[in-house]
Amino acid sequence: MQRRLFRSIAIAPVLAAGVSGGAAAAQDLAALKVPDGLSFSEFKGYEGWQAVAVSQTAESLKLISANRVMMQAYRAGLPASGKTFPEGSKIVKIEWSSRRNTVSPYFVMIPETLKSLSFIQKDSKRFPKTNGWGYAKFVFDPASGALRPSGRGTDCGHACHTAAVAAQDFIFTAYPHR
Repeated sequence: MQRRLFRSIAIAPVLAAGVSGGAAAAQDLAALKVPDGLSFSEFKGYEGWQAVAVSQTAESLKLISANRVMMQAYRAGLPASGKTFPEGSKIVKIEWSSRRNTVSPYFVMIPETLKSLSFIQKDSKRFPKTNGWGYAKFVFDPASGALRPSGRGTDCGHACHTAAVAAQDFIFTAYPHR
């Protein structure tokens, strides 16, 4: 029951993004690429990846999901004791602005407008200078309904994923008990 509830909670923001970001569907996402970096097409199917966790800042809600390879590693207890995620691990952070749900009988914040999609991919041969991880961020423009790359190269997100999370193989989000 608890697992089904969590899946429902995780899926709701994705559906909300489809409603608020529906205009992005007309964009050719396969052609979208960070200059000198990762392409959107390298993360095809991210919409169906399993939820790792959710997070909240003062201005936004985030859903962090991972591909099958990374989820198997999380379930095996990673990151732990210096063990690292396997090659082929991929994670996405879907970020929305948030607002209070005015029809809920209790206080709850819900996604409003898509803000960005951030991807991380483990490939030690391809990304040796960034501890084996490549990064990409695509920012959503509500006026045009399109995503655009943010930054340049595959290390555009590495500055945030350094010393503070080195012991966790440079990944912030843990896999909470379900």
